[in-house]
Amino acid sequence: MRTLRIAYVVDVHDRFETVEHALARTGPVDALVVGGDITTGGTPEDAARAIERWRQLAPILLAVAGNMDSREIDARLVELEVSIDGRGVVLGDVGIAGASASPHTPLHTPHEVPDEEFGLKAAAGLAEIAGCRVRILCPHAPPHGTACDRIRSGAHVGSPALRDLIEREQPDLVLCGHIHEARGEDTIGDTRVVNPGPAFVGHYALVDIGETVSVELD
Repeated sequence: MRTLRIAYVVDVHDRFETVEHALARTGPVDALVVGGDITTGGTPEDAARAIERWRQLAPILLAVAGNMDSREIDARLVELEVSIDGRGVVLGDVGIAGASASPHTPLHTPHEVPDEEFGLKAAAGLAEIAGCRVRILCPHAPPHGTACDRIRSGAHVGSPALRDLIEREQPDLVLCGHIHEARGEDTIGDTRVVNPGPAFVGHYALVDIGETVSVELD
């Protein structure tokens, strides 16, 4: 029995039309979750225009900002009532939480925070969905030490604080992005971790939740 269908996209980087293309391929969904990097150094107005065009694609739209967005974009997502940064949304017996930005990087991108703060935001969101049968966490950046955070050199550059949180709390599913070349999936204990790859080149994930949780990549 299907209770919820979710489309997840991340790393849009100003290619707003690619989200519409993805949803044309998935067919109808109950919710669209955008995992950050809506823009590449864009303005809050740029992000707001994207959100308004994407509202037409699903009954429920949720989003976080990425490291290439900004704190101002994060604030605009709150104003637009789509933000799940450090908070959770309950849809029936399914909870969805998120965390914007990324831990600090060598690139000094616009929206970076200390790793501990990133983990605390994700923890705050998970706490709000603690009673849900299915818990989905959508941080922009991936947890450390999985197939989803490996850069081309082979180094793992994900968040240690996020990994510690996942090991403790064991959400059912983590949907992340940030590391474009790390498209794939892995597990941390019983938690499935998925990085579908960047939306700006056409990638997405489709999550079907019934008695079990299934994830299909394009």
